[in-house]
Amino acid sequence: MRFVFFKHFIPSAILFFLILGRLSAQNDSIILANAHWKVDTINGMVLKTVHFTQQEYFHSNQFISILEINPNADVKLQYAYEPKRTRTSTMAKSRNAVAAVNGSFFDMDNHNPICHLRIDSVDIGENTPGKDTVNRKYYQYGTLVFNDKDVRIVHTDSARQWERTLPDKNIMTAGPLLIYQGNDMPMRNDLSFVNNRHNRTAVGIKPDGTILLFVVDGRTKHSAGMTLDELIATLRWLGCHDALNLDGGGSSTLYLKDYPNGGIVNHPTDNGLFDHNGERAVSNSILVVKSNQ
Repeated sequence: MRFVFFKHFIPSAILFFLILGRLSAQNDSIILANAHWKVDTINGMVLKTVHFTQQEYFHSNQFISILEINPNADVKLQYAYEPKRTRTSTMAKSRNAVAAVNGSFFDMDNHNPICHLRIDSVDIGENTPGKDTVNRKYYQYGTLVFNDKDVRIVHTDSARQWERTLPDKNIMTAGPLLIYQGNDMPMRNDLSFVNNRHNRTAVGIKPDGTILLFVVDGRTKHSAGMTLDELIATLRWLGCHDALNLDGGGSSTLYLKDYPNGGIVNHPTDNGLFDHNGERAVSNSILVVKSNQ
């Protein structure tokens, strides 16, 4: 009798939790869609911020910042690199950028990028090898490339120096690739980098060419941050057809020219505080500049 009970109970319990998970995801998507966003239009771009404070989004507090760049806006992307780590906002100000986010991964001690980086046809950094010294690391399987207004996210080949075959003028490899050609990409389940909540920076592209520069704060009671699966779901609900994870944690920064707090929109946490003063010096960043620059 006991065996018969568990035989019927276990499949029913699994079905129950699957249904519960789907209902929870559906509820989170509704919460995001109905959020009270603060919206500002600047230089043809749209800045949206929202602070979930009642643990209502993924059962957690979250501060999300999004810069939407319409394809017709009079701006373009540009990469910035400094041989000695420099704050994203400093890179942006020195190049007269109207906005910026932190870029890809780098070596904290040696300051150099550890993912492929090409700026104006000059290769500056390349992918550091994986443990087998041949294939690339987990976070090197997506690349943001652009030539003037042509911006796209591509799925890399496994060969470590594959990016050298690309003809594009500007290349930044990062990862993991989150959404590709409308499909959610599978994430590994054995990494705290994937499954734990952290500050995240990502770039997404909608089917109409709109670019999203996305930052969610993390590691404080005011904003928990997201797992990569939560990040994927959020970017999909925001309409992204392709999306790429960038460097996160204490590096996550969104800068906007002439914005309060020195232009820092989010709450970088390299100082361990939920304020606008904890910006980390990084190796590279993604800038938004006027089209005539």
